[in-house]
Amino acid sequence: MKRIGIVDTTFARVDMAYYARRALAGAGTGIKVLPATVPGIKDLPVACRRLFLDGADLCLALGMPGKAEYDKTCAHEASLGLIFAAVLEAKPVVECFVFEGEAADDKELETLARRRAEEHALNAYSLLMRPRDLARRAGTGLRQGFADVGAVRPTH
Repeated sequence: MKRIGIVDTTFARVDMAYYARRALAGAGTGIKVLPATVPGIKDLPVACRRLFLDGADLCLALGMPGKAEYDKTCAHEASLGLIFAAVLEAKPVVECFVFEGEAADDKELETLARRRAEEHALNAYSLLMRPRDLARRAGTGLRQGFADVGAVRPTH
């Protein structure tokens, strides 16, 4: 059985982990979720590392940086930490950030966070269980949370 670590934050304004777990439950069998919650996005890398030490095969890092310029800097720092954790373990970390400034209002923010968490969770599932599914979708312009943009020129 494959193990997916899901780490979310209390700083986020939407319970993204709920949507990710729900998407994974509908994706198929053969996985176990290892959950963790941390205060903010800069805490995600250590939490992912700990889940790897507990047997996770992949981690899904869910975060919601705020609108301020400082928040963008913190998100970049967290992203570097997540990359470091992934390289250190030689295992994937799927980063799923939703910036508050991406949405015009709370309703759009909730929809974006839900869709992005679900779609990243399904990508995480595919990475572990169905990697050929990702290969078939290469170059197709898929976007997580927003509408897909399509390929520049179909290749198949």
